[in-house]
Amino acid sequence: MLLTVLSENRSDSPFLGAEHGLSIYLEAGGRRLLFDMGASGLFWKNARTLGIDLSSVEMAFLSHGHDDHSGGLPTFLKGNARAPVYLREGCFAPLFSRSGDGCRPIGPDPALTASPRLVFTGAQERPAEGLLLFSDLCRREHWPSTNRNLLLEEGGVLGPDPFLHEQYLLVQEGGTALLLSGCAHRGIENIVARCAQHLGRAPDAVVSGFHLTSPRSGQAADAAEVQAVGRALAAYPHTRYYTCHCTGEGPFAQLRGELGDRLFPLHVGQRLAL
Repeated sequence: MLLTVLSENRSDSPFLGAEHGLSIYLEAGGRRLLFDMGASGLFWKNARTLGIDLSSVEMAFLSHGHDDHSGGLPTFLKGNARAPVYLREGCFAPLFSRSGDGCRPIGPDPALTASPRLVFTGAQERPAEGLLLFSDLCRREHWPSTNRNLLLEEGGVLGPDPFLHEQYLLVQEGGTALLLSGCAHRGIENIVARCAQHLGRAPDAVVSGFHLTSPRSGQAADAAEVQAVGRALAAYPHTRYYTCHCTGEGPFAQLRGELGDRLFPLHVGQRLAL
């Protein structure tokens, strides 16, 4: 498997842009895949700079409905004429982010539901050999406290988002298992645990933001919360973790204390051979 980061909060190259978003290009099992589309069309521009032709992507996946992952969906649908986009139906629910100056909508444009390329997924889907999309979590341990300002409107009332629009992708090739998540709003510990149940063992690698820092306020989860997450992930001794986007520098440094050299940062333009 070959993974390339197209959109992320940090770039180490003057030729590649960064944004608060996430998009990952993956070549696995002879297929070209796209996981999330960043906050804008920047992922497409960065791909072009890196020599990646996204018009040849065969399947695309949205981890959840927030606009830092779905904002580039119109760009993808325009630039790629054939790939289905797999997403949960709740991605088009009225999703909001709350801050001191009020609430703002953070979901994709509902007009995009008219596209025949969108494939709405259930709790488990196998879009191709070696690929499993799942959202059927059985646990609710250590949900990020930074979720508290993320809301869902139902019946005209804003309340806590249960993140039923979130899904995860397990990719298997040649004995290697990779788990991809966007922000892990439902708790990275729970996602990895459910993946291990589906797989019969822990994944070899996990790529995900851990949502331990709020993008609006910059406030990080407290040390006890981060420690609990780190210890839960450390229980899988052969799994490597590649994290980015919404984890935050402070939590990352603390997680290093629990996970050591099994924890790695990601940035725009980075390529990983797994």
